[in-house]
Amino acid sequence: MNNKKEEYKSEFLFGKKNYTLMLVGIGIIALGFILMAGGGSDNPEVFNEDIYNFRRIRLAPTLVLIGLAIEIYAIMAKNSK
Repeated sequence: MNNKKEEYKSEFLFGKKNYTLMLVGIGIIALGFILMAGGGSDNPEVFNEDIYNFRRIRLAPTLVLIGLAIEIYAIMAKNSK
């Protein structure tokens, strides 16, 4: 019975590289959502053109998609063992 306990080692599902890439991906996704925020108007009668600027329409969604791609790669990357 003692031998069976020694055979089972507690191992993480992913390696250090995978977890690092996951954190980087989450950070990039969060940055994308932060860049999307704002641009509204305090007065509902006044339209604010800032909602359609480059940062909110192109840059932020691109960062979110890049972050998701990094997350997929981090999950699929083979462990270095």
